[in-house]
Amino acid sequence: MSSPGVNGDPKPPCLPRNGLVKLPGQPNGLGTASITKGTPAAKNRPCQPLPPPTLPPPSLATPMPRAALAGGLCPPAGLPLGGPASAPVPGPPVERPPLATDEKILNGLFWYFSACEKCVLAQVCKAWRRVLYQPKFWVGLTPVLHAKELYNVLPGGEKEFVNLQGFAARGFEGFCLVGVSDLDICEFIDNYALSKKGVKAMSLKRSTITDAGLEVMLEQMQGVVRLELSGCNDFTEAGLWSSLSARITSLSVSDCINVADDAIAAISQLLPNLAELSLQAYHVTDTALAYFTARQGHSTHTLRLLSCWEITNHGVVNVVHSLPNLTALSLSGCSKVTDDGVELVAENLRKLRSLDLSWCPRITDMALEYVACDLHRLEELVLDRCVRITDTGLSYLSTMSSLRSLYLRWCCQVQDFGLKHLLAMRSLRLLSLAGCPLLTTTGLSGLVQLQELEELELTNCPGATPELFKYFSQHLPRCLVIE
Repeated sequence: MSSPGVNGDPKPPCLPRNGLVKLPGQPNGLGTASITKGTPAAKNRPCQPLPPPTLPPPSLATPMPRAALAGGLCPPAGLPLGGPASAPVPGPPVERPPLATDEKILNGLFWYFSACEKCVLAQVCKAWRRVLYQPKFWVGLTPVLHAKELYNVLPGGEKEFVNLQGFAARGFEGFCLVGVSDLDICEFIDNYALSKKGVKAMSLKRSTITDAGLEVMLEQMQGVVRLELSGCNDFTEAGLWSSLSARITSLSVSDCINVADDAIAAISQLLPNLAELSLQAYHVTDTALAYFTARQGHSTHTLRLLSCWEITNHGVVNVVHSLPNLTALSLSGCSKVTDDGVELVAENLRKLRSLDLSWCPRITDMALEYVACDLHRLEELVLDRCVRITDTGLSYLSTMSSLRSLYLRWCCQVQDFGLKHLLAMRSLRLLSLAGCPLLTTTGLSGLVQLQELEELELTNCPGATPELFKYFSQHLPRCLVIE
């Protein structure tokens, strides 16, 4: 049955609108209803008014909903109108979010992307950003902010500090600020919500921070326990005396021209809980290392003395007696240290797991004999640019069953015969032979016997030919070979 339209034209019995099919009202005037297009009821029934139902005799009648009597609801397919009232009526289908926005799927998928890729993916949509901005995806990462990136220039030429809420949402515990001044650091503290307690590590590089700025930063940012100062030439040793706090457990100072022996005195006296110290200072002498006391001996486990040209074997004596619990020691670039200094290290620091003697030109095979005889827990040994190391020294190292990483970059006297000694080191997982000019393709090919090797570096090695790399890919399939 059709009903007249506005202008008297016949009106179709059903008009689709927004995915809904509207059923026209019945003559009894008890109302209308609508159902979702595509459901079984809509597919199996024409969109026409239903005839009035035929009711059973009163004695056999089953109570029916009023809407059904009005003809406004379609009964389920295959169910008579007079059927039992307890028959289930199918509800609307359960809607699930699309895969692209399903947070359960995204939480597993985003683990496969790098940090840079995550930064890009977070800009795709709000749903992805909401998932990616969870702190678990950013653990162990440190944002690097340059001074020019800390401000937005307004139309009037004025500068406004950037919004750091995105960093706070991701829960970063450390920041690296490059080229900043005292004022920039104060602005950072005022505008970053987690700066007072939430930031655990701060790194300042090539910055003009002064003694006053360093003092304000460490006083305001009470959560900082790891501090790095690199290329900061405006603070002095007096600034360290006034600002260092006993809560600091890790300190790195490099390329700061005002750091000398008195700075080490401040570090040793003000940081009793220091666990890790990395120092690159050209003017530090043996006297500075005498400032370390038994207080640091219990807590300090890592000491890196990088390019400290003035340190000699006498300074090494002070180190081994004051810091007997060291597990990692670097004397890289300490060019005045000799085999005797290495002997002191081997005899007194038996807990060492990592030893870096790179760029120590006075080190010979004798030093490697001391290392092999006494440092039975050593797992990593760095001998880059130790130009006096020969095949004899490698024969000493071949007895070290715990050594997992060995770096021999640019050891210009190492030959094929020395590599044969290394073939007995089944515990080796990383081997670097970059820049060794005397190694041939024949000698290098024997490394396939080290089936447990995970990484092999052959950069700038004349004996490393394309055929050799293909050979390694076939016989060392689990090893990453760096060309």
